[in-house]
Order: sequence, then C-alpha cells, then structure tokens
Amino acid sequence: MKATFDGKTVRCGRDGQALYEQSGYGRREGEGLRLAPQEALYLLSRKKIEITGYDLDSLLAAFSGQPAILRSYLVYRDLRERGYAVQTGPHDFRVFKRGQRPGKGESVYLVRVVSERDPIRFTALIEEVGTAHNMRKQYVLAVVDDEDELTYYEVKLPPLPDVPIPLPLPPVTGELVGRSVLVHIPPKSDFEQAWFGNRLDDARLLLSPLETLNLTGTGVLSVSLDGSIVPPGDVFLRAQESDSEFSQKSVIYDDLRRRGYIPKTGYKFGHHFRVYSTKKPHSDMLAHAVREGEELPMSTISRSVRLAHSVKKKMLFGCVYRSGIQYVEFARIKL
Repeated sequence: MKATFDGKTVRCGRDGQALYEQSGYGRREGEGLRLAPQEALYLLSRKKIEITGYDLDSLLAAFSGQPAILRSYLVYRDLRERGYAVQTGPHDFRVFKRGQRPGKGESVYLVRVVSERDPIRFTALIEEVGTAHNMRKQYVLAVVDDEDELTYYEVKLPPLPDVPIPLPLPPVTGELVGRSVLVHIPPKSDFEQAWFGNRLDDARLLLSPLETLNLTGTGVLSVSLDGSIVPPGDVFLRAQESDSEFSQKSVIYDDLRRRGYIPKTGYKFGHHFRVYSTKKPHSDMLAHAVREGEELPMSTISRSVRLAHSVKKKMLFGCVYRSGIQYVEFARIKL
C-alpha cells in the first residue's frame, strides 16, 4: 500500500481505510488515513506500506526530532505483536482488548512510556492514575531499560481499608534515653498487644522515635528528661536531628496507625516500613514515605517492586497529596 510523507506526517490514500477498518491503524482524515509516527514505522517495518524514498532507517531518522521516538516505537511494536490494537493519545497509548479496535471496541489500558532513568514525579503520577481510574482503565507504565528491553508495571491508587483499631491505651510517662524512650511496663501489656515498642527486660519497654511521636501526639505518652516534661514539638525536633527523612516518615506512620495498621521498621527490606494489617507473623506490605512533590528514579522504584514481590508483599509509596495521604501501588504485570 502506497503512503506519502511530507516531512512531518505519513498519510495513506483511500485504500488506507482498510488499515483502520481491519486493524485499527491511524485516524481518518477525509477519504484517507493519517498515521502516527509509531504506526508508520511499524507498518513500514512489516512491509504493509511503502513510502517513496524511505526505508525504516531513514523514516526513523526523519522522526528523530520527536522526543523519545525510538523508545515509544519499541513499546508500540511490542504491544502490536502481543495482539493489541493501539492508538496514540495523551497517555502515549490507548490499548484495546484483544480482538477489538478503535470504533468497534473499548480500550482497557492507558500506557505511559518511560525509560529506566526517568524521574517519576508522584504528584503528576497520582493525577494521571486518577484520570485512568475515572475512565475505568488500567494505568500502565511501560519501562524501556538501557538495553531496550521492556517491563510493564500496573500503577494503582489502592483505598486502604480500615482494620480494627486496638482499644485505647492507658496514659504513661517515659524517660528519654538517646533517641528512644524507656517506659516501665510489665510484659503482655496493652502496648505490646498494640505492637508498640521492644522489650528491654521484664520491667522496661523501649519506644522508637516514630512510636514516641505518635503516642505523644495522641496524648497517651508524656516524655520526661531530667525530671522535666519534654513538649511533643521538642521530641520531634530531637528525632529529626538524626534522621533527615523523619518528617515524611512520621506522617505516613501516623496515618497507617490511624487506619489500624501496624507499621514497623522496614530497614531490612531497604524501605521505611513493613506493614501488618493483622497480628500475623509476616507483614503484608512494604511502604516508603515520599515527600510532597518528590521525584524518584524509575530504576529505584523497579528495585523496590522486585524486592517486594520476591518476599510476597505489596509495594506501596505513601505520598502527601493535597490535603491527605495517597498510597500508590506498583506491580509488575505481563500484558
């Protein structure tokens, strides 16, 4: 099938309508068909169109001024070869159910193409995933690594269901010792039933800085130093001095506790928290706190997801978003 290229756009004549009707290529333009660069490259590589004076190499060079055209083409080609009809759009690609196409079917995925080195800005990501959810589509990140291999990740905004919250704790006073607080509480206390602290001995319980701040904030704990009560604000400042991430961690910790979850340090997993939804011997999720407006490299997110899957846990990033906390879940998928 003959096509023309004017240096910007590839078009087919009237016979190009068959490409649209049969396989969902292009967009109708009068009696002809206008092809997106990725579509034109793919059809040319499969010898379904001919463009005078151009082969795949020269057409790719002609489109080289467009951002990340090779990366985008690789994803488009992979999706097409998996049997999907694909249209370009504001989310890079709309992907239809197998056997369906534009005009006669429904798209199921909105796909954003990124490289392994691209920064992921969580505020923008949350907004895009929310838009996909409102459209009843799955949001997918198609990641192209440095060797041009592809990995797909589904991104969701999971509504964390509230779980039963333990009974209110009795008020206690503890002594500030370094970064921890020491409280005199007998074994099997309500605090241990709520998974607060680590026992030093039969008479003493050690509370971490995050536990301390949470309990002082809820009015359960009073912190003493040299016989004087330390204001909660000073407790926060003392903890922040030795932990540059303490501020965002404390926000997510408090939110998870408020919902009835039990966050414990996730240091051994390379993340801020391992999170329990019940008193199981193993945690359900790994969670990492993200500052408002923060970016993380896709490579960092990929490592996080791989590790979480290897230990059979969900991978969540907790973000300050607008007036609350939004959790973002990444999961590797096969399309």
